[in-house]
Amino acid sequence: MAQKQQRSSPQDSQPAGVQSDQIQLLLNACREAKKFAYCPYSHFPVGAALLTLDGKIFSGCNVENASYPLGVCAERTAIQKAVSEGYTKFQAMAITSNMQEDYTMPCGACRQVLREFGKQWDLYMTKADGTYIVKTLEELLPHSFGSEALKTP
Repeated sequence: MAQKQQRSSPQDSQPAGVQSDQIQLLLNACREAKKFAYCPYSHFPVGAALLTLDGKIFSGCNVENASYPLGVCAERTAIQKAVSEGYTKFQAMAITSNMQEDYTMPCGACRQVLREFGKQWDLYMTKADGTYIVKTLEELLPHSFGSEALKTP
């Protein structure tokens, strides 16, 4: 399946350190993670895969709950798995679902959780056919609130 990369910003290059083979591994990992989604209410499976600075991949899927607010998104599952194993520096994340017409975008809560770990890392958002777009987290969450705002002089 051919992968199509689009970037809406003027920079049309991959960030330093993210190689095309790593991107493919990341895309494959998010598709695999989607298979484990627990979504009996929405029937909307999502998979995410997170690439650390040193090349390790953590995957996650959405896990719903009958008490809807207690469910967790795939992106946050991947982040929590990585952080719980001591990783807090990331270079990319891939996200997938079964959406045919639109790219799978992280929700607002996930964008803020991802922001906790920086603004300048890439998100590969896919369609079901494998095509994807790439945006930095800063592009998805401009003028964001982060830990630097809490530092006192």
